[in-house]
Amino acid sequence: MASQLPTFPRIIFTIVEPLSLLGGAGGGIFQPAWFISQQIPSPGAVESTEHSRLVAQQLGNCYFLLFLIAVGVLSSTSELKVVRSYLMGLWIADIGHVGLTAFGLGYHHTLAVGQWNAMTWGNIGITGKHLLSSCSSCSSCRAALMAS
Repeated sequence: MASQLPTFPRIIFTIVEPLSLLGGAGGGIFQPAWFISQQIPSPGAVESTEHSRLVAQQLGNCYFLLFLIAVGVLSSTSELKVVRSYLMGLWIADIGHVGLTAFGLGYHHTLAVGQWNAMTWGNIGITGKHLLSSCSSCSSCRAALMAS
């Protein structure tokens, strides 16, 4: 069914999004202390506890689950309603992801783009760009999905 999406959204949803989910999964599962320390840019070392490392690994596992769902849904279903529901859920989750990250960073850190680290760029920059791309191509996606 993803093959019926216009080219740009198809690349975003079938390649970019799954790869970014794998990246988040790998960082959370295999490098939880690093994953934790990078959530909020800070000049000093950030201590992690057994509890926070476990939560980071569980989050990484959730990212892996989302990767499996993305690949499974978009490569196997022929139901337009399923694709629409998946894309709407993804859009809502991306809004939550950017919003919660900005809230956690605080107003000044969120606006201090020059001080962002790679994790912040992923959480706000890349996810925000993906979200805006989804919005801008929404009408072409809707037209492609409705036409089928």
